[in-house]
Formats: sequence, structure tokens, C-alpha cells
Amino acid sequence: MTCQTYCLFVLSVIVIYFGCSGSALFLSQLQHDIDKLKADFNASNSDVADGNPVFIEKLKNWTERNEKRIILSQIVSLYLEMLKKTDMSKPHIKNLSEQLNTLRDTLSDDYKKFKDLVDLSNLQLTGLKIQRKAVSELFSVLQKLLETSALKRKRSQSPKRCRC
Repeated sequence: MTCQTYCLFVLSVIVIYFGCSGSALFLSQLQHDIDKLKADFNASNSDVADGNPVFIEKLKNWTERNEKRIILSQIVSLYLEMLKKTDMSKPHIKNLSEQLNTLRDTLSDDYKKFKDLVDLSNLQLTGLKIQRKAVSELFSVLQKLLETSALKRKRSQSPKRCRC
């Protein structure tokens, strides 16, 4: 499978994962639109198979449903950016864009969470003022961490009930 084909495959997975309508007719229309998009991008070209997939590998690290929603929200945004740079007058591109916009709207909270992660990774802790603020928040952060760890431990240690 080629790199662009992987991208289009992930697009299919995203749409199916969030169950846009779920009807067979709807999914067949999306598949038809994606096939046309593959042709637009010449996704069967041999160079696309070189290297690693664009999104599939990233998805493997995100296992929980809520976690997946965070990364998928970013992937949907990337697809929308990619489609904006194409000929939006083509019906299949317009349809895919509309469906992805609908998905992005359902993922808006998850996108905000992703943005928080990006903001944290870009945070500069070199200034004395920000270091003071961080130190003053340390106890609260550790408290939250211990609360979540305790909840996880309780769930994993709770006896399994027989559902006979």
C-alpha cells in the first residue's frame, strides 16, 4: 500500500469509526469519493510505497477510545488542510470535505485537548516567573496524578463479577 493510499485508508477508518450515518449507501458513496481522490493524487504510483505510513503507525500508540479521539481529531484536521489545497469544485472532494468537517465538529473538544498537548510541549520553562508558577502548582499536579493512579488501581483490583 502506498503512503497516500494509507492516508486515504485512514480517512476511511476515521469516517467509519465515528459512524457517519452508517448506512451502506453512505459508505459506498464515501468509498467511491475516496477512489476518485486516489485517482486525483495518483495514489497507485510506486513511490508512494516507499517509507512508513503517514498516520497508521501513529494510531497504534493510542489504544483507549478517548485517546484515539484526540489523535483522530488532529488527523481529520490534516486531511481538511490537504483537501483545501485541491480543486474544491470537484463533487467528490467537496463531499469528503463536508463529511470531514462534520467529523471535526464532533471532535472539537478532542482537538482542544490535542492543542493543550502541543501548548505544553512548546512551553518554555526558562524564565524565573514561569518556574515559580510551575513550582507553586507542583503539589496540585502530583495530587491529580495520584488520584488518577489510585482510581486505575482500584478498577484493576476490583473483583470480577460473574454475569451468569
